[in-house]
Amino acid sequence: MSFFYILYSNLLNQYYVGHTSESLQERLRKHLSNHSGFTGKAKDWIVIYFEEFETKSLAYKRELEVKKWKSRVRVEKLINGSNA
Repeated sequence: MSFFYILYSNLLNQYYVGHTSESLQERLRKHLSNHSGFTGKAKDWIVIYFEEFETKSLAYKRELEVKKWKSRVRVEKLINGSNA
């Protein structure tokens, strides 16, 4: 199983969109670790939304689809269960 996921940081008031073939808990642990990437800027990330996929490539395809929206409003509609 693979996942498409959205993280949220209250400190940054920002979302992070990603995908993984690891467990969501393990992936979140890595985001919260000390590193120099985008999610390294805050330590309060939470998984706010996720979708499960059969393959990593399908999860990645969904990540790219959502990133192309370039719209916080659409992402928030997705998170809140509305049709984006």
